[in-house]
Amino acid sequence: MGSLIETWVGTINGYLWGSVLVYLLSACGIWFTLRLKGLQFRHFGHMFGLLKGSRASSSEGISSFQALCTTVAARVGTGNLMGVAVAITLGGAGAVFWMWLIALLGMATAYAESTLGQLYKEKDEFGNFRGGPAYYMRKGLNSKFLAVGFSLCLFFGYGFVFSSVQANSITDAFNGSYGIEPLTTGIVITILAGLVIFGGLRNIARFAELAVPFMGVAYILVVSYVLLLNASALPDIFMQIVRSAIGLQEAGGGLVGAAIVHGVKRGLYSNEAGMGSAPNAAAAAVPFPNHPASQGYVQMFAVFFDTIVICSCTAFLILLADDTSAQGIQLTQQALVQQVGAWGSDFVTFAIMLFAFTSIVANYAYADNNLKYLGLDHKWGHLLLKVGFLAMLIFGSQASLGQVIALADMSTGLMTLFNVTALFLLSKVLIAISKNYHEQLKQGRLPQYQASEQEEQSFNLTKNIWR
Repeated sequence: MGSLIETWVGTINGYLWGSVLVYLLSACGIWFTLRLKGLQFRHFGHMFGLLKGSRASSSEGISSFQALCTTVAARVGTGNLMGVAVAITLGGAGAVFWMWLIALLGMATAYAESTLGQLYKEKDEFGNFRGGPAYYMRKGLNSKFLAVGFSLCLFFGYGFVFSSVQANSITDAFNGSYGIEPLTTGIVITILAGLVIFGGLRNIARFAELAVPFMGVAYILVVSYVLLLNASALPDIFMQIVRSAIGLQEAGGGLVGAAIVHGVKRGLYSNEAGMGSAPNAAAAAVPFPNHPASQGYVQMFAVFFDTIVICSCTAFLILLADDTSAQGIQLTQQALVQQVGAWGSDFVTFAIMLFAFTSIVANYAYADNNLKYLGLDHKWGHLLLKVGFLAMLIFGSQASLGQVIALADMSTGLMTLFNVTALFLLSKVLIAISKNYHEQLKQGRLPQYQASEQEEQSFNLTKNIWR
């Protein structure tokens, strides 16, 4: 029976992640890029400009910057160090080009889902904002089936499995580098995670606000130092990436297909655009300016930072290295060691720890936000999630997770199908909200969204949430 289930799960994942989701998410990025008239390119500077006022929060919600840090915490994980290495190993330097392209398209998808998450938000019993894909599925599409199905998949994947995988990555790294027993590391991770998550979303957001800039800046500074040391080689590496991507690299024509496949997959896995995870945090923010589209822009930056900045740092670091037989995370470690010496291996180990740990606490926030549509949005439901979540960290720190990861991949794949379907069906609503925002920008005004009674009824918004 177990082998039969494993076979079926493997077959479903093969279709989902081998072709269906790659095509669907790519099509979603192209669709919203066209419908929004290249918004991520035309208003690229505006995206950065909104960060200036992103620190404001209130008793109703976290700040836009805290929401940004929370989603970046979830996006930036071990895949930014290990996954990029795998993509280059299997797809060559050209994979980096396709990773960039899918991220640029994915910025439009990220804008769409986070804008809708903000639009359809509501307040919980404590007066705090909450929302996300399940909310715009239930309100915007009046589909309880999509909302419950999405919540169930997210609850299983983000609430239990993915965090155990991140814990496994941390314990493996410390066991390999320093010989520390996985269980010991797992217990420490669990205690630290407990201290963060028991404080709720605001505590998670405050932690992310401190940890994400630190981890991002530290990694970028170290890699920037390496790039400065090798500045003369960078133009050749960039041309190597482009030539390999389009088949002009000598003896590389046959690798174009592999470059496209692995570059696109790495981009999609890393930036999570369209998967429906980030809108859960985006909806909890107090946007500045007070318009749903402003949070869409802020979350668009998260995709840019994750893939175009962090993943590119890893890619250039690896491509600067001499030929090596190492794979995965060891390839990234050896590449840095070649440039800065033995401490480079330790730095990558601690980077893995910080990247993975921030993903762990952000994953909990996503799962907790979707308890409503599973009938668990009460004291005991939240306690059940906390206990189960922390128990899975202990389990993941020392277990072989192959079958569990396969189930999580399936649930995440289905979750993505639910979300992309909703995004396509709500395109007209998104276009209308975006048009409202950009018309006010053209008039030189600070955009503010004031929903009329007709709009509340037409879009089925939470009453008075935008008045």
